Amino acid sequence: MNVAVRQKPLITFDRVWKTYGKGEAQVHALAGVDLVIARGDFVAIMGPSGSGKSTAMNIIGCLDTPTSGRYGFLDADAGRLDRGSRATLRNLYIGFVFQGYNLLPRTTAVENVELPLIYRGVGSSHRRDMAMQALADVGLTGRETHTPAELSGGQQQRVAIARAIVTRPTLLVADEPTGDLDTARSHEIMELLTRLNRELGLTVVMVTHEADIASYARRTIGFLDGHVASDTASLAVA
Repeated sequence: MNVAVRQKPLITFDRVWKTYGKGEAQVHALAGVDLVIARGDFVAIMGPSGSGKSTAMNIIGCLDTPTSGRYGFLDADAGRLDRGSRATLRNLYIGFVFQGYNLLPRTTAVENVELPLIYRGVGSSHRRDMAMQALADVGLTGRETHTPAELSGGQQQRVAIARAIVTRPTLLVADEPTGDLDTARSHEIMELLTRLNRELGLTVVMVTHEADIASYARRTIGFLDGHVASDTASLAVA
């Protein structure tokens, strides 16, 4: 079942190719992909190793650029931006959550969450207020002064999510966000992402290899051999 995009597109791929190597060693990680993701959508990207899902995610997050074709983000031809301009776009509009939490070990939860605001030059008082609110948004009120070693894996991932949303980005890119968590904590994190998507209008694009995790998304896109092989409404929202 094809999914119709009802809201204004946030992300567009127009015949996007990504090629590595030359001659006999040439590999097409993406082979002419067309894709549209609307503002406010929650999309899971799945596929086997080498399918192109990670390459697509890197382009969506402005960490890489297409070899050819157009990657549109908001109203920009993001695939043609230089490295510095892509870094600015990421800083202003995109938050990232990874399988590893990437927290500073000797730094408290609230100080970890403040980091993106420091890079933006936000003043210390306002920065602390914003970080405290982000921690409240992910259910960590009362844990603000705990270091990562004093938090469970699920709580550490909540801190990482708070850090990703503290700037109120337009897009959250989540790469296997439950990969290091047990089943119960995984579902807690997915319920949190679902709530943030619904309440904040946050667009979420998530890579996962687990069907039960993908079922939290509104839409699941399957990659295979550099192509979009499927694009369906997830059972949870069908």
